[in-house]
Amino acid sequence: MAKILIIAEQLQGQLKNTVGELAAAAQALGGEVTGALAGPGSLQAAPGLGVYGIGAALVLDGELPRYSSDAFATVLADVIREVGFEYIILLQTFTGRDLGARLAARLRCGFINDVTALEAGPDGPVAVKPLYAGKVIGRFAFSGPAPHVITIRQKNFAPVQPAAAVAVNIKQLPAPAEYKARVTQVEQKEEGMIDLKEADIIITGGRGVGGPEGFAPLREFARAVGCALGASRAAVDAGWIEHSHQVGQTGKVVNPQLYIACGVSGAIQHLAGMQTSKVIVAINSNDTAPIFKLADYGIVADLFTVVPELQKQILALRQG
Repeated sequence: MAKILIIAEQLQGQLKNTVGELAAAAQALGGEVTGALAGPGSLQAAPGLGVYGIGAALVLDGELPRYSSDAFATVLADVIREVGFEYIILLQTFTGRDLGARLAARLRCGFINDVTALEAGPDGPVAVKPLYAGKVIGRFAFSGPAPHVITIRQKNFAPVQPAAAVAVNIKQLPAPAEYKARVTQVEQKEEGMIDLKEADIIITGGRGVGGPEGFAPLREFARAVGCALGASRAAVDAGWIEHSHQVGQTGKVVNPQLYIACGVSGAIQHLAGMQTSKVIVAINSNDTAPIFKLADYGIVADLFTVVPELQKQILALRQG
């Protein structure tokens, strides 16, 4: 039976629910699963792995900073060698991409990133991932010896649902004596806003919002409805909103249940970041905008009239 290590993420002692997706990817591989957590609060968050059926945890806590790529990679690489983990699974987040690449380099092993599915193959699992902005779907298999490192794209693996918790055997790992870099501060730009990659609903503004003030009704919609606020590259490049909101090939690739594009023309770069959304609604006064070719529902109208009314109707349905 394969030994699988999933590297979960936590914030201030609270386990992120994306661990359910990591657990689902591990189930697709099949094997004995151990969870790993690193950084302050990890020891507090580790018991939460039990509700996903994970009964063993490796915790790198102590006096470490919130994130240190070389410190985390050094300790985890040693443990992976010692235990003999065959697969290491991380999220395709900024942390996961950085740590995954460092682990693969230290372990001198194969690394497949941005995986959207795992399939059974004749010689082991096959990792499925989009290429060339989603125009091509590639299938990759590891050719070298274990271990193998994988990062998975969020919202593509149906998460393992929390159930009755099992007891978690927690092993605390020693912190390294020295490390070269660390995160000293994390600044939250927009309080209360949901992260784009974790959102089930996203409302996005493009050049059609007209300026920074044009994002006001979209921001109000996001706060009222409880969804994430996105932006096209054109809006970000114009300085109307920060880059952290950008959806697209050079921004964030998202896969929500519902994507509402407001004043977004539908450039290829933007479509590459959201075309796998389950339902796409386009609101644009230009009926020839390319976004309508991809949209499941199209509304040819002024977004400043439609968005407030849409917000009103959604809140009324929720209350009723």
